[in-house]
Amino acid sequence: MEPIVRADVAAFRNGSSAMANAMIEESGIRIQDERRRGRAAGINPSGRFEPVTRHVFDDGWNTIEELPPFKTEVQTEKPRTIITRNQSPDISFDRSINPYRGCEHGCVYCFARPTHSYMGLSPGLDFESKLFAKPDAAKLLDKELSKEGYQPRIIAIGTNTDPYQPIEKHWRIMREILEVLEARQHPVGIVTKSALVARDIDILARMAERGLAKVALSVTTLDRMLARTMEPRAATPTKRLETIRQLSEAGIPTSVMVAPIIPGLTDPEVERILDSARAAGAREAGYVILRLPLEVSPIFKDWLLRHYPDRYRHVMSLVRSMRDGKDYDSEWGKRMKGSGPYAWQIGRRFEIAARKLGLNIEKQRLRTDLFIGAQKGSEQLMLL
Repeated sequence: MEPIVRADVAAFRNGSSAMANAMIEESGIRIQDERRRGRAAGINPSGRFEPVTRHVFDDGWNTIEELPPFKTEVQTEKPRTIITRNQSPDISFDRSINPYRGCEHGCVYCFARPTHSYMGLSPGLDFESKLFAKPDAAKLLDKELSKEGYQPRIIAIGTNTDPYQPIEKHWRIMREILEVLEARQHPVGIVTKSALVARDIDILARMAERGLAKVALSVTTLDRMLARTMEPRAATPTKRLETIRQLSEAGIPTSVMVAPIIPGLTDPEVERILDSARAAGAREAGYVILRLPLEVSPIFKDWLLRHYPDRYRHVMSLVRSMRDGKDYDSEWGKRMKGSGPYAWQIGRRFEIAARKLGLNIEKQRLRTDLFIGAQKGSEQLMLL
């Protein structure tokens, strides 16, 4: 069992199980249910770069009850560039775009949570409620694609935070990015948990017809109640499968990402998820084993204690069995799939099920030869 501190359970009585109430992680004190309604994280620990730590405690004056609920706040961010480069051998792309920082979907296991520490915010509830939008993303993208010597390769979107999270309905940044990519005839691959991607079927279908677009829907579980607690503001599993159907029927190459697979909790569903996605029209599939880097580990473990206290020891034992005895191993080649017998078993189950269903037989390769780059005089025209 992890080191824990005991607190006055009566001060934090919020309807959770007695065991979960009594076991509060050292990295942060649980926030009352009423304050974090619709959120997955139960704690809001200080980021790893902060010189001080914040703790919520009952001072006897009922001030905890007076604190307001966590509401979604959005600030604008003005980056100088929008295309992020990477050299990781674990992933198939070398560039990506993140229209937003933070994610309102609030997936408790999200490996992107630690990035909020760079903003002086918590990877916990702050990550889900204090968001940053990049309204100039499309303009910056067009500028970068116009540079002399730019070599087109697939741009991945949704690899960090979801580009179709709820605030996209208002900001429409992703829509503008797709308009630029279509005009430039630049290939794009999208990963999302949101049904909102269907809004842009018109653009995606035109791009797909020219071999320039593909979309992957991430399906973690088919259990609606589990999804509700684990991914509180993402689309329901049924809605995601329906979105796969809509995209597929529109001629857009669609795949399913069984990600992350949580050992001892969601891994029994691997075959069912693949079967359901294939029936909906998916032609490709991939998977990622649960990753718990940095601050994600205490946030996930706190969630597990609140909702599945009886499975805590078993789940974490399996996680560590795949990470050389640790909560996480960031070594390239291991971080996405894990290692050890249990990880091997999951991998073989996935491969067998995918093969039986006819998934991944022929993977869609996107075109780069249609790209419209820098044109003579374009730099001068941009100044007018």
